[in-house]
Amino acid sequence: MTVETGKLAPTFTLPNQQSENVSLSDFKGKHVVLYFYPKDMTPGCTTEACDFRDQHASFHDLNAVIIGVSPDPVNSHQKFIDKHELPFLLLADEDHQVADEYGVWKLKKNFGKEYYGIERSTFIIDKDGKLQKEYRKVSVKGHVEDALTFIRENL
Repeated sequence: MTVETGKLAPTFTLPNQQSENVSLSDFKGKHVVLYFYPKDMTPGCTTEACDFRDQHASFHDLNAVIIGVSPDPVNSHQKFIDKHELPFLLLADEDHQVADEYGVWKLKKNFGKEYYGIERSTFIIDKDGKLQKEYRKVSVKGHVEDALTFIRENL
């Protein structure tokens, strides 16, 4: 499946940090900031998560929820949340099925080594479940503010 702006976002159900199943449809009536990141506790992912944490109230004021997704297991997500006091859900996509559906499971290269992993990406989904904006190959610096501005000005 491919994602397309203006169309319904691919639905999914994944376990959160407490092993409870969470579905995209649970958030009907709210805007969703769905962000995919490579790995808990790594420098770039920690910076991004803390930036979302620091702007959490601003997103909440705009009727938007933040949901992070990575291939890490549930227990890793809980440790990440506890260590950095993250006030939003992290979902475990261990088999990268949802990452595949959103087109963010990619072949990557690092120091000459090739491997598959998450391409840092964010999708803004409106209260009706339609994809309104996608950010691919995200650079962490300034990204959260860009997403917040998009919601503020367009939704």
